[in-house]
Amino acid sequence: MDNLSASWAPRPALVWAGWLLAALSTVAAVLTGLSGDRAGPVLFGVAALALAGFAANGSAIRPKLSADAHGVRVRTLTGDHRLEWSQVRVRLVKTRRLGREVPTLEIECEDIPPHLLVLGWLELGTDPRDVLDVLSALRAGR
Repeated sequence: MDNLSASWAPRPALVWAGWLLAALSTVAAVLTGLSGDRAGPVLFGVAALALAGFAANGSAIRPKLSADAHGVRVRTLTGDHRLEWSQVRVRLVKTRRLGREVPTLEIECEDIPPHLLVLGWLELGTDPRDVLDVLSALRAGR
């Protein structure tokens, strides 16, 4: 059972869509600037920077989460963290957003900041409930 592992990352199509929207926002910023509009370039520029930041994060930090029988590996902006199962608590939390319940996976660890990682569908590329099922099976050694 030691060779079983799983990993999760944002969907590549979603990352590419972020890069495409960042490029389109940049073009829109330039075009609105050339037309004499003052607010347009600022708004489109901020949107382009935000989209490029999210796309860069999704491109560079892959996979966000991986796990095997020994523990989990979490990749964040602050680095790559390998944690044994005894060091982490994993749970599913449901919150209401825009009138519907949205599940998120919470990984709590005292050893690394941030001490609480919240991963949703965008970060994992799949439903957090399915990820929790796989993590529970790996933790139990099944």
